[in-house]
Amino acid sequence: MDKGVIQNIINGDKEAFKQLYDEHFDRALRSAAAITRNKETAKDAVQEAFIRVYLNLSSYDINKPFEPWFYRILINECNRILKKGSALLLVDPPLLEDVMIDPVAKETFSDLHEMILSLEDLYRIPVVLKYLQGFAEKEIAHILDLNLNTVKSRLYKGREKLKAALETIENGREKYE
Repeated sequence: MDKGVIQNIINGDKEAFKQLYDEHFDRALRSAAAITRNKETAKDAVQEAFIRVYLNLSSYDINKPFEPWFYRILINECNRILKKGSALLLVDPPLLEDVMIDPVAKETFSDLHEMILSLEDLYRIPVVLKYLQGFAEKEIAHILDLNLNTVKSRLYKGREKLKAALETIENGREKYE
């Protein structure tokens, strides 16, 4: 679907850009919020990323998947904003849809979300791309411009850190039950 839409954008169709924006905005915002740890900063990063996409669409290879290219721009924009120091490192409530009714599951999900946000960028960004956005390790390597083994290593270490943090929380809960 993106190929036709992108070709229409290159040909000057502003409605096609709105379609692309609408299709990718929510997911991009969740990713940016997980990276920047701040909803307002995430919104700024997503807006800037879409501006960069629009301005640089002529350099995009239409024969390659759009999402890895877009997420590379988005992550670079998040990092640029964070380096600029304009971001407050406050943790917002999860931007993910609130579909869980079970209070224990909700609490566990909230704890996990907080733990993901607390990971160092080195581990958080690959974890977000893999487990929240569903990218394959090879795509993550391309997006982050890293060696595939580096991505695998960071995902492993990120999972280990999350596992240790979850075990600490679970052990704490057992003491009070």
